[in-house]
Amino acid sequence: MPAILSQPEAIHPSLWRASQLACGRGRIVETGYPVLSAELPGGGWPVGALIDLLVPQAGVGELRLLQPAFGAVGKRAIAFLQSPHTPDALGLHYIGVPIAQLLRVDTQTTADALWSAEQILRAGSCGALIFWSQYVQASSLRRLHLAAQSSETLFVMVRPLATAQDASPALLRLALKPSADGLSVEIVKRRGPSRAEPLSIPLQPTPILLSRHARVSRRPPAKVIAGGLQTEVVV
Repeated sequence: MPAILSQPEAIHPSLWRASQLACGRGRIVETGYPVLSAELPGGGWPVGALIDLLVPQAGVGELRLLQPAFGAVGKRAIAFLQSPHTPDALGLHYIGVPIAQLLRVDTQTTADALWSAEQILRAGSCGALIFWSQYVQASSLRRLHLAAQSSETLFVMVRPLATAQDASPALLRLALKPSADGLSVEIVKRRGPSRAEPLSIPLQPTPILLSRHARVSRRPPAKVIAGGLQTEVVV
């Protein structure tokens, strides 16, 4: 048998066996979590492509998960589009996003938000774009993915966990659920074999959770800084 047939993945970088992870064709950004990087094609977050982070609700730790990646974009702006909570300067500093580096974009309609995301990607001036959205049509997702391919931007959409069953052009889709020490991460889609068992990713709590001011009754909700966003949680 010719060697090329025994190793078809050597024909082109876009080919891979169903039992193996695809080789990364483009630039990647280190995740900062070895156990997660080992399960991703190329060993990191793909740049210039759509990434889906699917969450039960915003603020479960998606920004802390991306904390190491933010440090890799250098001094380029980091855009928060339709962030569900008001960014807090102390929380942003903790995840490595200086307030002067943040570009916050709020829009009145979904159509405006999609247009803004496309313009940010096509401009290519931002090192990362984090876009919180609800339900988006597949055609709009394909348009954003195409715009991302022409950029060197880390493009992450944070969407409802319920959309995990919907079709998406995203190269990588991860379902995030809070756990006792951080996040439980399920790989919904990747260029490689499926993985049944979720990954356990430990996350450091934000400093306010370690202070005496956070030591209150577990019953009433308290506003805390969750990875750069103010939200209400039960502590």
